[in-house]
Amino acid sequence: MTVKAYGAHAGDRPLESLDITRRAPGPHDVQIEIAFCGVCHSDLHQVRGEWAGTLYPCVPGHEIVGTVSAVGAHVSRHKVGDLVGVGCMVDSCQGCADCEAGLENYCDHMVGTYNGPTRDAPGHTLGGYSESIVVHERYVLRVSHAREQLASVAPLLCAGITTWSPLRHWQAGPGKAVGIVGIGGLGHMGIKLARALGAHVVAFTTSESKRQDAEALGAHEVVVSRDPAAMAAQAKRLDLIVNTVAAPHDLDAYLNLLKRDGTMVLVGAPSTPHPSPQVFNLIMKRRALAGSMIGGIPETQEMLDFCAEHGIVADIEMIRADEINAAYERMLAGDVKYRFVIDSATLAA
Repeated sequence: MTVKAYGAHAGDRPLESLDITRRAPGPHDVQIEIAFCGVCHSDLHQVRGEWAGTLYPCVPGHEIVGTVSAVGAHVSRHKVGDLVGVGCMVDSCQGCADCEAGLENYCDHMVGTYNGPTRDAPGHTLGGYSESIVVHERYVLRVSHAREQLASVAPLLCAGITTWSPLRHWQAGPGKAVGIVGIGGLGHMGIKLARALGAHVVAFTTSESKRQDAEALGAHEVVVSRDPAAMAAQAKRLDLIVNTVAAPHDLDAYLNLLKRDGTMVLVGAPSTPHPSPQVFNLIMKRRALAGSMIGGIPETQEMLDFCAEHGIVADIEMIRADEINAAYERMLAGDVKYRFVIDSATLAA
């Protein structure tokens, strides 16, 4: 099946309209007519070759929502007409300890929604900047939001689960003080989710201009991290920090804000390393510095169901497919609140 997509043939070339091939659904496959696809910072890094190993043609996109248009003979979880989503992975070994624990995202053989190995042409996976996709039913998520919210649900498949997973793993909730560093695509979801879980939420930003935005998203307190006095006032107050910043910065400034036994979790992925933190900032208060990457399929379904129940969606700006290159430049400049989403109906225009 030939469908329209947007992708690039090289890292130094803009994204353009492409014709790509999707396989016919196998016995356990779900074919999805894509309605919307969110635009993640990872898409930009991968398609431009800023992360090693990009395979071309590269069709990005791993925040996918749409409608089931066909199912294989043995599919039991989904039916034609269902609203569904696909996140950052479309396969894994399905037999290792991580997969058996429902943590397929940590499987050594996890296959990304794009730029991953596959027997389909052209030999690597092609993502959600396309009209349709075919995915094994195990990696297809149920969407319970109203259809009119579907575009704003798309970023939950990456930005939502990336912040939900550490919040759940480190048990954010009532009685816990949680810091969210950075108010962008990831951070704005972190604020919403931490607040809905019942935590006291402290948002950190480098810009005073984002104070009102952070408060509107649900932050109880907003701290401008360039203000030494404001940072000092938060010393040893936080149980958990979810750090979404994808640029190298001073981690010690935030480690100082953790209580004894507090943890800072890195979810942002800078292209060059952070400066190493001072060991004494860790050992003197038994603090931990950790990392977290998206979430497994059960955890992602839990997040989607929680968001549907609590009326949580991402704040988005809709774009046409042919606006993607301009959107990338705006994203680099921080000129989006807080996630671009492609209207897939424009791919064939």
